[in-house]
Amino acid sequence: EENGHQNKRLKGDADEEDAEDQNKKLPKRKIVLLMAYSGKGYHGMQRNVGSSQFKTIEDDLVSALVQSGCIPENHGEDMKKMSFQRCARTDKGVSAAGQIVSLKVRLIDDILEKINDHLPSHIRILGLKRVTGGFNSKNKCDARTYSYMLPTFAFAHKDHDVQEELYRLDRETLERVNKLLACYRGTHNFHNFTSQKGPRDPSARRYIMEMYCGEPFVRENVEFAVIKVKGQSFMMHQIRKMIGLVIAIVKGYAAESIMERSWGEEKVDVPKAPGLGLVLEKVHFEKYNRRFGNDGLHEPLEWAEEEEKIAVFKEQYIYPTIINTEREEKSMANWLNTLPIHDFNSSAVEMQTNNKNSKKSSDLEGSDGCGDDSD
Repeated sequence: EENGHQNKRLKGDADEEDAEDQNKKLPKRKIVLLMAYSGKGYHGMQRNVGSSQFKTIEDDLVSALVQSGCIPENHGEDMKKMSFQRCARTDKGVSAAGQIVSLKVRLIDDILEKINDHLPSHIRILGLKRVTGGFNSKNKCDARTYSYMLPTFAFAHKDHDVQEELYRLDRETLERVNKLLACYRGTHNFHNFTSQKGPRDPSARRYIMEMYCGEPFVRENVEFAVIKVKGQSFMMHQIRKMIGLVIAIVKGYAAESIMERSWGEEKVDVPKAPGLGLVLEKVHFEKYNRRFGNDGLHEPLEWAEEEEKIAVFKEQYIYPTIINTEREEKSMANWLNTLPIHDFNSSAVEMQTNNKNSKKSSDLEGSDGCGDDSD
């Protein structure tokens, strides 16, 4: 241009630059995104800035937000700049059908379409709603509902020789499973169901609203069932350990009394079921909806219109991944083989030994059995 020659820019480039300039002028707004994803191959939801070898769902999401023009590049590097918050930090390999993230974005035209264009097909943004400026998806969430899909042969008694593909769950066993799952309802001390929390840590007390196992169904010749659990909030590995303990009891490796013991102060060896079948189904914002859902400015955070899209995504990406991975990698079958290694009686045995010793020494104080067992 300095030489008097007009540089011919490609029309596409010019349009793109114009769109980018327009984007920069757009005011930022606080929104929530409804996300669904298959977690296989990812190290959980939460981004670990600086450790690129562990790919997370948020790595792909942030990249799509930058590429679509919703957020400037420096917001991708420092997520606090866009007030980013996720509702639940799903663990490695765990999927979601109804994850919610809150953030500030530029409300560009066709925003959902543009974000999805830059995401792999196994991660989808299914909905968007405007929220109050101070909204934080983690703090405002009242409850979370998870599901856990597992092959029913997991409940076959250890003394019965079963062929996995032929096994079918009988009514009596299903009723027993549901009776045990119902024991989790209410508030309990779940320090034995996570790591690095002591028995007196107040944050280990969690409130469970419901937990049950649905009717079994057959896929690819294998019978599966889905356990649903709704709670205020969950600690790392908590749901997998809750399910792992019920499986250990139903299979005959542990006595039913271990559940009560696990909520006490003593250390109990609780097995952790595989992560593969766990799905974040839904997050609940009941208090927020009551206060702001019908104020004329904001919509309630409910997703009835998106339910069909959620169901289609699960059928297309989540269930086939769980079923095919189970068939190929046998994660449940292999995990069941580790149950005999667990010591479900150590604390009880120690109590008996202590009691015998205390009688022998005529020590009237005895032991309360709440000693600190090493792992």
